[in-house]
Amino acid sequence: MPSRPGRVHAEPVMGTVVSINIRRPPGAAELGPSALDAAIAAAVAVLHRADEDFSTFLPSSWVSRLRRGEIGLDDCPDHVREVYRTADACRERTGGSFDPAWRTDGTLDPTGLVKGWAADAASRALTDAGAPDHCVNAAGDLLVRGASGTGRPWRVGIADPFERARLVAVVEGTDLAVATSGVSERGGHVVDPRTGTPASALASVTIVGADLTLADAYATAALAAGHAAPALLADLARQGWAWLTVDATGRLARSAGFPGQVAAAASTPSNGVIPPDTRPSERLSSVPAWSAPTAVGPG
Repeated sequence: MPSRPGRVHAEPVMGTVVSINIRRPPGAAELGPSALDAAIAAAVAVLHRADEDFSTFLPSSWVSRLRRGEIGLDDCPDHVREVYRTADACRERTGGSFDPAWRTDGTLDPTGLVKGWAADAASRALTDAGAPDHCVNAAGDLLVRGASGTGRPWRVGIADPFERARLVAVVEGTDLAVATSGVSERGGHVVDPRTGTPASALASVTIVGADLTLADAYATAALAAGHAAPALLADLARQGWAWLTVDATGRLARSAGFPGQVAAAASTPSNGVIPPDTRPSERLSSVPAWSAPTAVGPG
């Protein structure tokens, strides 16, 4: 059965662009144009509120006021305290590889967590507004909920960090968060908070789970951990998180529970949702076969 028209919206916010893709799979409740508009508006409002509350560039944000010492964390609203508590928990769980307090001036900076948190909140707003089948794409970190337009699982491509026009994997699922941290687009933008130097052992880390807030933080932490990343990734796998890494030589490794297929290279578009009716063999025409082992060569 063919899919019905949904709605796609791109919103400039938080210094990037967040796209929202509402799908209407067969059998889903009817959602008219006004309801679709209302769902988009609710999600966009959540994103801008996150920007207003957590931006380090807006003098009036809670984060800016905290950094200036004008207020304490107890003076902040519940959702701000929640983000800081989650950031502290991530710091402990990652052994300091994710550190919201690390800045050259020693002040708090939870921005490594906020993008994923805002996407999770926007997704909840969409579901509450009657649009449970959707994708929220926050600058390449994706949260997919429900079914795709055809009712099949969503398919998310993971880009090759050395050649963004290629894919190294395709993740499939219905309720997944997929976050990738890498050094390909902005150089050494992920810093090991323990040394203050750019991370270099891994070129990219992808974390897959149910929560984009934590997936985004853990991807950043694993990239920053460098040569200590295997121990951190093993711990995350024991907690139910799946992962895929590409090291500085192009070698791939993945967790046993990685929910998708891994290829050495692929001549397909960059990170994003792949049309659900497209077969991997058609999208990966330059790759003779999928690579199933835990670690594969660069191809």
